[in-house]
Amino acid sequence: MASPMSLGNDFHVIIVGAGLAGLSAALSIKLANPSHRVTIFESVKELREVGAGIQLTPNGVRLLEKWDVMKELPTALPNTMSVRRYDGSRLLAHEPFLQQLLQRRCGASIVDVHRADLQNAMLAKCIDELGVTIKLGSSVKSVEFNEAAVTLESGSTIYGDVVLLADGLWSTIRSEFAGKDHPPIATGDLAYRLLISVDELSGPDEDELREFISRPALNFWIGPSSHVVGYSLREGTMFNLVFLRPDDLPDGVSRTGGTQAEISSALPWDPLLVKFLQASKEVTKWKLMWAKPLSQLANDSGTFFMAGDCCHPMLPYLAQGANSSLEDGAVLGHLLGKVSKANKTKLLPVVARVYQRLRNDRTRWIQEEAFRQRDALHLSDGEEQRERDRDMVGQLGVEIRGPFPIRFFCPEAQRLMFAYDAYEQAERGWDNESSTLC
Repeated sequence: MASPMSLGNDFHVIIVGAGLAGLSAALSIKLANPSHRVTIFESVKELREVGAGIQLTPNGVRLLEKWDVMKELPTALPNTMSVRRYDGSRLLAHEPFLQQLLQRRCGASIVDVHRADLQNAMLAKCIDELGVTIKLGSSVKSVEFNEAAVTLESGSTIYGDVVLLADGLWSTIRSEFAGKDHPPIATGDLAYRLLISVDELSGPDEDELREFISRPALNFWIGPSSHVVGYSLREGTMFNLVFLRPDDLPDGVSRTGGTQAEISSALPWDPLLVKFLQASKEVTKWKLMWAKPLSQLANDSGTFFMAGDCCHPMLPYLAQGANSSLEDGAVLGHLLGKVSKANKTKLLPVVARVYQRLRNDRTRWIQEEAFRQRDALHLSDGEEQRERDRDMVGQLGVEIRGPFPIRFFCPEAQRLMFAYDAYEQAERGWDNESSTLC
């Protein structure tokens, strides 16, 4: 039998999941209103080093800087960005002054980090400085959406003022809120990931690979139905390499081990990529999944919200999965900072309307744009591919000012994705909505 538990009389936000969305919301809430109580329930018993590289684009970096988290991170700042044919035969695009360009256009940098380093820095900020409570080994079985209550697998029920669901792609509560089955959907693509430390390098290619890793850059190789992304991590001491190609995993298998031979046989890769493959010790592979947009990311009363991959998982081809999760947390935290026990009945519905409008429209657009980016990256060899390549090569050596097939290079895409200021948008949305209150 469930035993109701109260965690105090302060305005209390319960967060389900200690991933990037949950932690960013916790940070933003406590920084917006230190008197708010925040409790995170996380199902795993121990937070271990998992994942690999993350590209933090300017829209995410400016949030981490505002939260004073960036200074704690071992990072790699890519100074250049390049696109090559998959076999290395041709340079298609090159930006030699990436950081300066993004600072000028978007007001912040692009930074490559290890997911574990980012999560640890955010955890330390939450626990050591802001007083967030994190309960590990606490799996949430169900949520009472209108009552802002969660019931754990242990049978305990905890009541708050708001529940934020941030439990990731495989959330079971998502379908409960949607009122129908809402499972993850295979995108048709598969990712192979290799993490290579300079300490593990040996053999005749050691010096070449070590030198490549030590000079942080953002590298793309594009080919038929496939592309590769590679960048340095941890101050140029590690290399994150991801090969993306059509999914051939059987139904029911989402992640497993891979082999260098599987990757090598797909296409005649750039000799540099072959050397990295030969130097790697381990390969993992997983299905790339997404989920159709939900009609709502919050209930009307504002007692329940969703953030991150549990509500808008997306292809990683714009590097916006993590960054959009940070945005979710920033927007929601800023809005909830305006709410108290005394005014919650009046203001939480306003928060819900603003959050829903800001985040649903933006994340739907990013989901769709990621699929469009896949189409541009994965063209089969032929006339359409040659036209794309001519378009890119024709702009080598000059600053790109118009449409461009690779969104990272496109000024308009940079403006829409990277120049986005989550706090500015949240405050503007709040002003517009709250002006109608009596």
